[in-house]
Amino acid sequence: MSAPEPAHHAEPASRMPIVRSEQLFGVAREIIIKHGDEEYRLRITRADKLILTK
Repeated sequence: MSAPEPAHHAEPASRMPIVRSEQLFGVAREIIIKHGDEEYRLRITRADKLILTK
């Protein structure tokens, strides 16, 4: 009897959209995201991590 496939190999019926950071940032290192009436700052750190702040 063979073992079942691990869950991470299964494709969900509908995937969440994937957006590459390059599509959001272009050549910038920081962008503003409007969510309702609020503004959030998304930036790429020197360590190449993402930080979202209000």
